[in-house]
Amino acid sequence: MGSAFIILGTSIIAVLLAGYFAQKYLPPPKPKIFGIDLGTTYSCIGMYQAISGNVSILEVQNGHKCIPSVVAFSDGGILVGYEAVAQSEHNPKNTLYDAKRFIGKVFTKQEIQTLQKRYPFKLEADEYGMMYYVVAVNNTVYKITPEMVGGNIIKLLRDTATRNISSPVTKVVMSVPAEFDSRQRNYTEKAASIAGLDVIRAINEPTAAAMAYGLHKHPSLQTILVVDLGGGTLDVSLLMVQGGMFLTQGMAGNNQLGGQDFNQRLLQYLLNQIHKKYNKQLTDKEDKQVLRNQVEEVKLNLTSSDRAFIKIKLHSFDNQIYEERISRTLFEEINKDLFFKVLEPIKTVLEFAELDKNEVDEIVLVGGSTRVPKVRQIIKDFFGKKPNTAVDPELAVVTGVSIQAGIIGGMWPLTVSAVELPTNVKKIQIN
Repeated sequence: MGSAFIILGTSIIAVLLAGYFAQKYLPPPKPKIFGIDLGTTYSCIGMYQAISGNVSILEVQNGHKCIPSVVAFSDGGILVGYEAVAQSEHNPKNTLYDAKRFIGKVFTKQEIQTLQKRYPFKLEADEYGMMYYVVAVNNTVYKITPEMVGGNIIKLLRDTATRNISSPVTKVVMSVPAEFDSRQRNYTEKAASIAGLDVIRAINEPTAAAMAYGLHKHPSLQTILVVDLGGGTLDVSLLMVQGGMFLTQGMAGNNQLGGQDFNQRLLQYLLNQIHKKYNKQLTDKEDKQVLRNQVEEVKLNLTSSDRAFIKIKLHSFDNQIYEERISRTLFEEINKDLFFKVLEPIKTVLEFAELDKNEVDEIVLVGGSTRVPKVRQIIKDFFGKKPNTAVDPELAVVTGVSIQAGIIGGMWPLTVSAVELPTNVKKIQIN
């Protein structure tokens, strides 16, 4: 018996020493599995670095790590990301976005008609209520499903990873909204399969965000509130986390609140200003798209500056130049009620879980729209403490899924894997 323990102990020491010398002297192994965040507004891909344990978010287009979740169909072929956005003002009917809102969901005819009012492209549904886009290229009409749009985005991300490691990429871990049902998850995986990828695991976005902050490593029980405010949706999740075990205690959100809604308020303000100046409504679709693109730039600039400027040539007004200065104060005023709506699902989820706001250990912000200073201030004032913003909110989810991908791929240093415990909690919708 004693000799058996000696042999076992020697073997364990040998394995540990082999791992130590491998990490110290051998080149780090290439990642086997990548992490993908297929977002409503932006998408990105990352990889877990062996030895260092760091996560690298890859640059996909022109130095950008996150690309717009936009796909365009034109005479020249299929364009993705920033290339699709660049031509959107001239090709609005064939420039498709918001696929994540539609993927794997069933819609009624009335819902499709209501949605159609929000978009320049054409929406239809098949006999089962599954939505698809209708595009026309060279007088040929095509039916494009949301998973096909997602597949084109993922393919660009995959190609970026392939170039990075100089070998084929075939496996990924993906994030999905916590409230996604099995069909929505399956269609998300179908989007990956269109791009030639096998989804090894799909983890909930709040879990991924918590992992990005290292909260899965805490040995003691922690209550984590994840506020995910992206381009089109707001999701709030309350998690109980201990040693890699994640239990969702409550979910609430607003599917009609996000950065696009802040943009829409500013866009409408500018349209009113143009109407006052020229005594005529701006109806030209190309002019509107140019203005819409500038509004997004203004919003981004106002996160770090007190003012921003708009300057565009209006073709519908004899190429006159329209200029406007937008202050952060003005932006906050026209969006005041929307900003305070962020608190509604937070209060709802705390009430559902029967928790006081003082019992929340960590508030984690996720999604590019949480960069808006007023949003952060409102959340800070409500809880009486600063939310955790140590990780770039736009990259938190992809960082978390990349960590999980590294764990599943057996990359050193080994760390705690996320285990999502089953729950019957349903998302409470607030609109």
